Amino acid sequence: MKYAKWIGGGLGWALGGPIGALLGFAFGAMVEDKSLSTTEQKNYDPRRDASPQYQRHQTRQGDFSSALLVLSAAVMKADGRHMKSELDYIRETFRKQFGEAIAAEQIGILKELLNKDIPVKQICDQIKYYMEHPMRLQLIHYLYNIAKADGNVDKSEVELVDRIAYYIGLSQADRDSIKAMFYASTDKSYTILEITPEATDEEVKKAFRKMAMKYHPDKVRDLGESHQKAAQDKFIEVQKAYELICKERGMK
Repeated sequence: MKYAKWIGGGLGWALGGPIGALLGFAFGAMVEDKSLSTTEQKNYDPRRDASPQYQRHQTRQGDFSSALLVLSAAVMKADGRHMKSELDYIRETFRKQFGEAIAAEQIGILKELLNKDIPVKQICDQIKYYMEHPMRLQLIHYLYNIAKADGNVDKSEVELVDRIAYYIGLSQADRDSIKAMFYASTDKSYTILEITPEATDEEVKKAFRKMAMKYHPDKVRDLGESHQKAAQDKFIEVQKAYELICKERGMK
């Protein structure tokens, strides 16, 4: 199947629903026998419309990449500009995962999606219903990277990523922790560890162990080696935050 060859890593639940419909549009042909109209996309409810052949919490590489591609287009459109730096970041992400040829095709599809209205809430409903929590964390990590790719923090892009994180079911602590890895704040290290500066030394150590497990690269090993390496970035930020707090407090 041309679609599966393009996306790499196989496809499961992303073949259906609004994600499948949007990517089908970009290809010029729907990936399923029956496409979703614009109205159907906006009315999509995964709890009601989920196809029985697509299982929850069995996200394949292709599913993750499809979700990332569609939401990347939405984030890039948020400020009304399509920056080369953002395209370069996305191209490099896919190049590491699938190689130069497939990455070039994916960028072509992304450019098509930039001309399409993206039903963000419905896309996120589909992701929330099917995608595992560690992979949703990784998805948001990528999107914050895109929002900051040109070196300028655009408020509209960041607000959209914040909203996407909420829509896909990440807790406030999840959202604050990942966002703090990209944007400076007074208590950044504590926010990354999901604690406050009032935490005791023992609570800091406990929080570090918890976050190290939460963001461990093995949590997304099913997405492939490249995504595992990208997930390592979150893990490193947790380690840095813990080491900084320990240094400031004189902890051993």
